[in-house]
Amino acid sequence: MTEEAFWAYHPTAGHQTGLDLVGYKVEATDGSIGKVDKHSDAVDAAHLVVDTGVWIFGRHVLLPAGIIQRIDTAEKKVYVNRTKDQIKHAPEFDEIKYTGEPTYLDQYSRYYGHM
Repeated sequence: MTEEAFWAYHPTAGHQTGLDLVGYKVEATDGSIGKVDKHSDAVDAAHLVVDTGVWIFGRHVLLPAGIIQRIDTAEKKVYVNRTKDQIKHAPEFDEIKYTGEPTYLDQYSRYYGHM
């Protein structure tokens, strides 16, 4: 997957500009992982921030838009093509670094891009 595609929604995922995904449930290939807390449609940096709740002790994880397989607006669910374990071991989302470090998203490209 190219770097650009990694941070963009697949054309077949069902993403619509302006669609508010906050509150949608997120489903990994092997079960639910939490709910969308934030999302960005930024060009070359589209992503979700997911609150995992009690599943992994309230961690927040960032998921690049390129790993989203499908968005079901009727069910309010987002399906991703990673397992719960892969997401569990992803770098934890850090709001301060996210807003202050221009290369912050690179760690997610490295982590998710090697799967």
